[in-house]
Amino acid sequence: MSETSRTWFITGCSSGFGRSIAEAALLVGDDVIATARRQEDLEMLEHVGAGRCHGLMLDITDADQVSSVLTAAAQFTGKIDVCVNNAGYGLIGAIEECSEEKTRRNFETNFFGTLNVIRAVLPIMRTQKSGHIINISAAAAISNYPGFGVYGAAKAAVESLSESLRAEVQPHGIKVTLVQPGPFRTAFISKGLDHGVKMPEYAGTAGKFATFLNNVEGKQPGDPEKAAELIVQMVHDQLAPQRLPLGKYAVKKIRDTANQRLREVDEWADRASNTDF
Repeated sequence: MSETSRTWFITGCSSGFGRSIAEAALLVGDDVIATARRQEDLEMLEHVGAGRCHGLMLDITDADQVSSVLTAAAQFTGKIDVCVNNAGYGLIGAIEECSEEKTRRNFETNFFGTLNVIRAVLPIMRTQKSGHIINISAAAAISNYPGFGVYGAAKAAVESLSESLRAEVQPHGIKVTLVQPGPFRTAFISKGLDHGVKMPEYAGTAGKFATFLNNVEGKQPGDPEKAAELIVQMVHDQLAPQRLPLGKYAVKKIRDTANQRLREVDEWADRASNTDF
């Protein structure tokens, strides 16, 4: 691992991947600006960091607050080498079961909140002529499930945004990576899910998926600490894949989805091609 220390700005550090990545970065000697909506969620990280971890309260849906917090962070650390967009939450429910209010709120956090952080960190990284933006996606953005339509759509929007961003900022020395985790043993299911209003018409689809999530809680195969170690190792090795799948489930899901899409395009290729002039 490189001996050069880095400064990380990480959202959603109260638990899950955000907290694990912060701890892994501190473990290798890096500095961390850890953010969460409540200061008390950051106190232990600051204690563990022993002067190398700065905890800041942040609501990523407040664009003005995001801008001021990032400006302050860059001033007292002198640089931001890595920005991890981890803050977010899930929404369980069939499309018809999710109200407009819940749908918009989910997009405000998962998509627009991520966008707020990206917009605020880019001027800092462009001035440095270096940086690495890491956006945490989801298996639902690889291919989606019944009952995860809104959440998966928000994460798919982050993926498409990241593809453009990667091409736009490459000339400025900035890297962009999407992280696609499968099922990991975090508090996402127990604490990170909102729910639509259940309708009996969707009991066999969205309802069945919700039951599956409840049953798998605490039994997920993914180890958040190992995932965080890989992400930190990737950064220190100066690597930046466009997509980094985490766990055997995500790796298999990417392959299965790609193969299914290839079969479908092969089936329709001749007829699709005939629609040209």
